[in-house]
Amino acid sequence: MAGSGIGLFDLSGKVALVTGAGSGLGRAFAEGLAASGARVFCVDRDRGRAEETAQLINKTRNDAVALTADIADPGAVEAMAQQASRLDPRLDILINNAGIATVPMRAHEMPIADWDRLMAVNLRGVFLVSRALIPRMLEGGGGSIINIASIVGLIGNYPGFAMNAANYAAAKAGVIGFTRQMAAEYAKDGIRANAIAPGWHGGTRLAEERKAIATPDEIARFEETILKGTPMGRRGTPDELQGLAIYLASDASRYVTGQVFTQDGGWTAV
Repeated sequence: MAGSGIGLFDLSGKVALVTGAGSGLGRAFAEGLAASGARVFCVDRDRGRAEETAQLINKTRNDAVALTADIADPGAVEAMAQQASRLDPRLDILINNAGIATVPMRAHEMPIADWDRLMAVNLRGVFLVSRALIPRMLEGGGGSIINIASIVGLIGNYPGFAMNAANYAAAKAGVIGFTRQMAAEYAKDGIRANAIAPGWHGGTRLAEERKAIATPDEIARFEETILKGTPMGRRGTPDELQGLAIYLASDASRYVTGQVFTQDGGWTAV
């Protein structure tokens, strides 16, 4: 056997890179991988936030590095990939987490600029980062790619008002398709690709644009809808996704590829 028990989840000696690591889910992923033994490159377009995540990890491990990149910019992505390679040529784990959300509205009301801006980050950015870093995994004999999708890439939702936007749903559905295609293309190279589709998790920055213009009543109605629609009756927290990410990054999932894992408190079960 390759391992058993807790050893299956040990990431010691492995190198990981997490995009959008400056806050929210990305920070939780970076901290979780580091706690399991991985060296982590914390990538964010906000240098200060990336450094903050690395500093939090380095309080106990001294094994995290902050890098800056706007993943919508091909040149910035290539520069980030080259910098990471100079610091450590190995890459075992990639979590494509970085993403944005625009103000929710129905499709016919959406500005074309909002559609294009979100697609550039949430879908094209996942492609750009993967394209830049897969060669390192090929050179190293394999790895695990974990793409962060969403339950809104799996099901529609309109409880009488716009909780999310069509551009976000389309991009996350695209991430799922991209994940499955990568799984098929690179399986024989030892590279696994899986997606996590979180539900309504708090502690992220995705809703900043919506909250900036929403009234207290609108925010209250939004939260009430989430609680009523989630069988567990609450939002998830970023740290609750750490275990799933560690599983997919580790040898515990060595025969798992091309799959989508929802973590939503039961939202898609009803």
